[in-house]
Amino acid sequence: MPEAKKETVTLIDNTTGKKFDYPLLPGTLGPKVIDIRKLYGDTGYFTYDPGFTSTASCDSAITFIDGDEGILLHRGYAIEDLAEHSDFMEVCYLLINGELPNKKQKGDFVHHVTHHTMLHEQMQWFYRGFRRDAHPMAVMCGVVGAMSAFYHDSTDINDPRQREIAIFRLIAKMPTIAAMAYKYAMGQPFVYPLNELSYAGNFLRMTFSVPAEEYKVNPILEKAMDRIFILHADHEQNASTSTVRLSGSSGANPFACIAAGVASLWGPAHGGANEAVLLMLKEIGSKEKVGEAVKKAKDKNSGFRLMGFGHRVYKNYDPRAAVMRRTCHEVLSTLGVKDPLLDLAMELERIALEDEYFVQRKLYPNVDFYSGIILKAMGFPTSMFTVLFALARTVGWISQWKEMIEDPGMKIGRPRQLFKGAKNRPFVPLSQRG
Repeated sequence: MPEAKKETVTLIDNTTGKKFDYPLLPGTLGPKVIDIRKLYGDTGYFTYDPGFTSTASCDSAITFIDGDEGILLHRGYAIEDLAEHSDFMEVCYLLINGELPNKKQKGDFVHHVTHHTMLHEQMQWFYRGFRRDAHPMAVMCGVVGAMSAFYHDSTDINDPRQREIAIFRLIAKMPTIAAMAYKYAMGQPFVYPLNELSYAGNFLRMTFSVPAEEYKVNPILEKAMDRIFILHADHEQNASTSTVRLSGSSGANPFACIAAGVASLWGPAHGGANEAVLLMLKEIGSKEKVGEAVKKAKDKNSGFRLMGFGHRVYKNYDPRAAVMRRTCHEVLSTLGVKDPLLDLAMELERIALEDEYFVQRKLYPNVDFYSGIILKAMGFPTSMFTVLFALARTVGWISQWKEMIEDPGMKIGRPRQLFKGAKNRPFVPLSQRG
């Protein structure tokens, strides 16, 4: 059978009349990509793409998003199916290894994660170096980065076994680190992990239990927490994932790379969206003022925005939001929480799903809208919302890092620029400057 002819794209330089052909690379899904790696050598030109919104920075087999159709796939599996039929540990295995585990593989994986949940005891003193009112994300950045100072035996990125141990440690210890950040802020004693509990159940216990009384994990909240972790596990080449990859491309150790991801996620334009939802609800104030808020949102000159509606990537319904919506109503029903802010949120959801203005523009409630409501109902302060996001996203970051490190074609990241500054100028001595 004759080999299929490779597709190319021709660039014509109108200043010289020269033509240059560049390969058109097909993926298994999504748009084709123009391979411009030889562009500068051929033409002397760079491309200009602020935000890299039209540039593929890597090839990856982990996560695929079709924003127009509202599709999110992890290793080919729809996020809705994973959230409904799987659990977070299984999704972690899938993202890291590329396939769903069999019973033995899952059992071994859960065992390894479970038996890495303890933190080095000296790290407790590291926490005490922070001010009591430090933001939990500031604590997370510091503690995750400090792991490289405590776990020297898993920082050699060229050793496959050390990479594997680092992966287990990061996934296992992030709930412990996050729970300790919460406890430190609350002035409560740290709670050690309990190996008999699930990943989500263990995190809830470490966060909300106190030594003075027994804590029983509510199975509905445990399932909700597990789903939140699944729905935030990975999201392709977003800002924090790209940060992890760029950091890792220099050969930095995995703990430093994940700390860089945590720092990027902390930005309000990235990981702070569910916190912004709660702040917006507080600004609206009461259920009776929802209609007025919706009117203001429709007025471009008002300066008021409804947070948690629509999505930069999804131009249709966020596929994670449908799962989160159902989970949100289950949690509120289970807890029976009487909170005016939550009543306000449910009224806002009702209007947004029925109002022609929102429906026509596909401004549906997104995953951040519902996750913020769930986390508030569970008792998490808003300062912890992004911490939980970082906890869940760690597996995505480390999967992307692993894929990059194991790629024989990996190169250190080195974006170029369009320079707009001063040209070469002669130096003028201080005595001669007017």
